Amino acid sequence: MDGGARALTPGLPAVAAIEWAAPWLAPYRDPGEAVARTIAQGGTVAAALQAAKPPAVPDFVTQDALPEGQAYEAHIFRTRTVPTRDNLDDFFNGLVWLAFPETKRRLNELQAAEIARAGVGATRGPLRDALTLFDENGAVLDAPPALWEALFVTRRSLWHEARLLLFGHALLEKLVTPRKPITAHVLLTHRATGPAALNDAAIARSIGAKRLEAKPFVPLPVLGVPGWCIENDAASFYADPQVFRPLPGSSAG
Repeated sequence: MDGGARALTPGLPAVAAIEWAAPWLAPYRDPGEAVARTIAQGGTVAAALQAAKPPAVPDFVTQDALPEGQAYEAHIFRTRTVPTRDNLDDFFNGLVWLAFPETKRRLNELQAAEIARAGVGATRGPLRDALTLFDENGAVLDAPPALWEALFVTRRSLWHEARLLLFGHALLEKLVTPRKPITAHVLLTHRATGPAALNDAAIARSIGAKRLEAKPFVPLPVLGVPGWCIENDAASFYADPQVFRPLPGSSAG
């Protein structure tokens, strides 16, 4: 973001702290910088996202459009509008809607169907828990199987064949202040190679109720990805058993 935008952030000052050159923000940088400029000029997050959205994305409305007692996901499904607060969480949620509308719509459809089936109780239940986990903290990794067995050290050279997409809006918010323990919940795909593996339509197709209900996620400390943190050039970066733990049944690394 340019210096002028950093000086003018009355609507959401935290937007000024975003480093758009961070590699995990690559899918979101172009719309994100445009939305951030509108916010910097005094706009609400909802209005800024609304000005940037293509027709395929639901309308963004302010949070007061969500009736008291109405489930958020059910409201989105019923009205095709996204209630949006002036905070970083909803800012990044909106950017994910802009970049991956089919996937967000698929998650919303599954959430709404489960709410219609079971109602809203004290707990979400296994499917809604998994959907929420992916929506807030998920990522998708397209990688060779050998890399999945030894992510960071012994098969590090294979990362040039891998593609990692951070999808969760809460995960993106956490990474505004990067820290070594920040961990994504990753879905693995071997079903395609090349950029098409991580496009919106492919991710949406990969999300099924039975698959997510089984919680197939694997933890991945994102700053361990080669090229995403200069400190991880040194193997000693990974010598932290509180962060980098071998997957069950796999080799270390």
